[in-house]
Amino acid sequence: MKKRLSILGSTGSIGVNALLVVANLPDDFEVVYLSTNQNAEILIQQALKFKPKTVAVVNEEAANKVKSALPHTEVLSGRDGLLELAGRDDVDLLLNGLVGSAGMEPTVCGIKAGVDIALANKESLVMAGDYIERLLAKHHVNLFPVDSEHSAVWQCLAGEELSDVERLILTGSGGPFRTRDKTSFASITVEEALNHPNWKMGRKITIDSATMMNKGLEVIEARWLFHLGPDQLRIIVHPQSIIHSMVEFKDKSVKAQLGVPDMKIPIQYALTWPRHKSANWESLDLVKLKQLTFEEPDFEKFPCIKLAFDALATGGTAAAVLNVANETAVYRFLDHAISFTQIPQLIESALSAHEFIEHPNLDDIQALENWTQTYVNEA
Repeated sequence: MKKRLSILGSTGSIGVNALLVVANLPDDFEVVYLSTNQNAEILIQQALKFKPKTVAVVNEEAANKVKSALPHTEVLSGRDGLLELAGRDDVDLLLNGLVGSAGMEPTVCGIKAGVDIALANKESLVMAGDYIERLLAKHHVNLFPVDSEHSAVWQCLAGEELSDVERLILTGSGGPFRTRDKTSFASITVEEALNHPNWKMGRKITIDSATMMNKGLEVIEARWLFHLGPDQLRIIVHPQSIIHSMVEFKDKSVKAQLGVPDMKIPIQYALTWPRHKSANWESLDLVKLKQLTFEEPDFEKFPCIKLAFDALATGGTAAAVLNVANETAVYRFLDHAISFTQIPQLIESALSAHEFIEHPNLDDIQALENWTQTYVNEA
């Protein structure tokens, strides 16, 4: 029987790659739902090929275009339409490929519907890890990581006892400015920051890689995915992006997961778990690669990493503010409204100014999201 899929954010990087996986395994999957924010043209092409039962389009003008092009497909519109789609229970797996804090509530809707989640939206756990953890237990839902680093850890932990783990080692490329002198960071342009050396990703996550905030967010996400303390989480810079993460055990043995830097690989594993099914992507050639190198991350050069570790240690609403402040600052940078070095400055300022709540509920988090967006936009 085919696995029924709902793919949120199908026109973004994760969604497009997920549909390439589906196309490679046509006997394994049925695409039931797709969603986009406003990319009507790509969604129409996807719908004509995969024939979903329903699509959701957040932007109302784009939704009207989709309705005209797909008269025999149910089209939901607006934020409410997206949340309705996310909460439908007639699928086997929901892939959340949405970008940013807007992806958190759809994750919650999917869990409440009792649907297993393949999670590429790291912001869900960064902002509401404690709340989502309780929901998962209540509704008996599985959460499958899609990020390459967390997928790597997940694979390394297969068949292992979590109590035997000494620490997780999350690797990162170091981004485009790993070797750039810190004194020139204030002059970094948007175009330079979007030029990632290894990965092809969306604009927001590419800037997160340039500031290395993506590693900080991944540390927080790893805490909730794998139930380990901050002292058991380490970041190592690995410029080649071949080892996606490692697990060190208490007997000092280390397991690593390797592969070419291609998001289709972790996406496929999340969709086909526990199988490693045949794929036609590029294979890893270690002889051709010749060497793998490693460095310590520079917390002074990339202060976003330390901000994330501090927010994790503080707990409560700190990580939610960190996430929303970062997201808002990144979009201001992409709009040429602030400099590259102002991104961590605005995050730190928002963390200091916000009204801390130790055990926030969903309403608290959503109210804080609005406050943080306003604070950073007006700073």
